[in-house]
Amino acid sequence: MRYQIVHKTHYQYARPVGTSYQLLHLTPRAFAKQQVLSTQLLVEPTPISFEQREDYFGNPVTDIVIRNRHDTLEITSQAQVDVNAEEEMLLDLSPPWEQVAAAVRTPAGSDAWQAAQYCFASPQVAFEAAYQYAAASFNPGVPFLRVVESLTERIHREFEYQGEVTDAFTPVAEVLEAGAGVCQDFAHLAIACLRAFGLPARYVSGYLLTRPAHGQPRLTGADASHAWFSVWCPEFGWVDFDPTNNLRPQNEHITLGWGRDYSDVSPTRGFIHGGGDQQLSVSVDVMPL
Repeated sequence: MRYQIVHKTHYQYARPVGTSYQLLHLTPRAFAKQQVLSTQLLVEPTPISFEQREDYFGNPVTDIVIRNRHDTLEITSQAQVDVNAEEEMLLDLSPPWEQVAAAVRTPAGSDAWQAAQYCFASPQVAFEAAYQYAAASFNPGVPFLRVVESLTERIHREFEYQGEVTDAFTPVAEVLEAGAGVCQDFAHLAIACLRAFGLPARYVSGYLLTRPAHGQPRLTGADASHAWFSVWCPEFGWVDFDPTNNLRPQNEHITLGWGRDYSDVSPTRGFIHGGGDQQLSVSVDVMPL
């Protein structure tokens, strides 16, 4: 499936900004299930420094520096990608979850070593409250991917999708207490539950094709960023799950990048000199081609 993605980020500052340093995760990642055909980043005002590189996790990153005084910052990311993620998978063929935990506890190969780094607490994923919540899904001897499927379904069923209850830095314990949140919160909760049992899980940032109600037109800018999670299984590699929609991502999920949690792949991060109060607006268009 081929897509055109346009992601616009607009900052409005109360007072002029003298200098702005920004790290951008706005370029889709190329990997086995996704081919990146073209990308373009437009920034206004024009940066004096514009450097593209890969971060620790292999995601494409752009560093920009702006030294012109400005009271607005406009960042537009445009990309075309081909997604080919459809796959049939027999979840019951995955090994028991205890065996997967053992494989990353004493890694014997490079894949297991890479996966093992996603078994620990990270800036936005703590285990304290998650272990007790997760325990109901971890019966002895159950195939690992069935455990993940069960956990995904529980989060979808037991938590309400509701904006403005949480923010980008809400701890997992508060999500559990609120019983509500958004895609980022549900991904963090699932990751915390899995890591609490010594299992490798990583955070995936990207986009989801949204379809208008029957008979309604597509609205420009009405799409949004999305988040889900991925687990590593020795026989299957990395397998994605989306607790917000209770499904395994296929061709309608477009990947930007992955890391330990949101803090590793936030679309924009940086600091400014000046500016005072600021207002942020974001619009996303995901268009099938």
